[in-house]
Amino acid sequence: MDANAERQLTELLAVDLDDGFTELVRVHARAVYVYLLRVSGSPAEADDLGQDTFLRAYTALRDYGPQRRAELRPRAWLLTIAANVWRNHLRTCSRRPALVGAPVEESQDVWADPRPGPQERAVLADDRQRLVAALLELPEHHRTPVVLRHVLGLSYGEVAEVQQCAIGTARAQVSRGLAGLRRMMDPDAAEPRR
Repeated sequence: MDANAERQLTELLAVDLDDGFTELVRVHARAVYVYLLRVSGSPAEADDLGQDTFLRAYTALRDYGPQRRAELRPRAWLLTIAANVWRNHLRTCSRRPALVGAPVEESQDVWADPRPGPQERAVLADDRQRLVAALLELPEHHRTPVVLRHVLGLSYGEVAEVQQCAIGTARAQVSRGLAGLRRMMDPDAAEPRR
């Protein structure tokens, strides 16, 4: 979303909360869903957590004055809420382990299909499945920044805003997460060179 469209969205939120929120959901629902899918590995969980994210966002917006709504950075703000919803969900699941989500296999077909031939598609599907599984094995403090940066395409500044940390910390978290993914995907290639 370009800066002009984002400004129009925040101006609409400031003037008319209901219409502005409808547009906010239309524009940013996919990013919230993809983030939640990649950190949870479950489409059903991503749907439920996404609904909770937008419910919390609407509740918060009702308490914001027009000036504060006009100054929002909607994508980063929503993804911050989604990250908090995800953390709360993890805490709940750790207290009640029966709430753990669906298997990774259900989420593997969400990645973009570049339309290769059948043999290439089989190799890509296997790689994609391994990548999704490896991503879910990363510790939460590395998985979230990797998803924000490399799945959703957020800038390091936006990752830092969502993670509520310094930009340098966000860069380090992404770097460590990618290093972890490399080790899981190809343990031999990830060995440090001397």
